[in-house]
Amino acid sequence: MINKFYIGDIVKMRKVHPCGSDEWEVIRVGADIKIKCLGCSRIVMIPRSKFQKGVKKIIKSNAPEEEINE
Repeated sequence: MINKFYIGDIVKMRKVHPCGSDEWEVIRVGADIKIKCLGCSRIVMIPRSKFQKGVKKIIKSNAPEEEINE
């Protein structure tokens, strides 16, 4: 399970959104995660635990340089 998410990350979710897209951009991180659908721009806020279970992979990471090199 992936634990670290950053604002600006593009993630692929397990379930497809009704618009047909499965790619989302992370807008806010915390106890809840706010994500925006890249297909229709719908914004959804879901609990971190449900989000972590639903993420298939991180397509584009926006992690700081220090953490990428570790």
